[in-house]
Amino acid sequence: MDFSMIGPAIALGLGCLGSSIGCTIAGMASHGVMTHVDEGHGKFIGLTAMPSSQAIYGFILMIFLKNSIEAGRVSALSGVGIGLFVGLAIMTSAIYQGKCGATAIQASAKQPAIFGKSAVSLAIVETFAIFALVFGLMLIL
Repeated sequence: MDFSMIGPAIALGLGCLGSSIGCTIAGMASHGVMTHVDEGHGKFIGLTAMPSSQAIYGFILMIFLKNSIEAGRVSALSGVGIGLFVGLAIMTSAIYQGKCGATAIQASAKQPAIFGKSAVSLAIVETFAIFALVFGLMLIL
């Protein structure tokens, strides 16, 4: 039996799992706020969608990890380790980005002028997923 694609699958699965949890957290806050605010719903939806980018990072890692394993540059066991730990970092980033999104939605609903400032925290959390992806790629390329 061939277990070589477990690592790439873990990377993709954790990235998608984190994105879905993060978007759900922010989405629930968005729904609650939209019942109290008459306009500006689009920006709340934008903040809700931000954690979805981590699914893309998991997908990118999966593709590169798969190719490296097939080319023999990375062993299957190393692929599991890289997929697991980089995937966990990406997943955690998405979940906490969703939490930041929820508070940004709530804050900007009360004071619309701080929308941009509150959205910056989501970008800061995003950078850790990017770091994890880049460092994971450095391990496999």
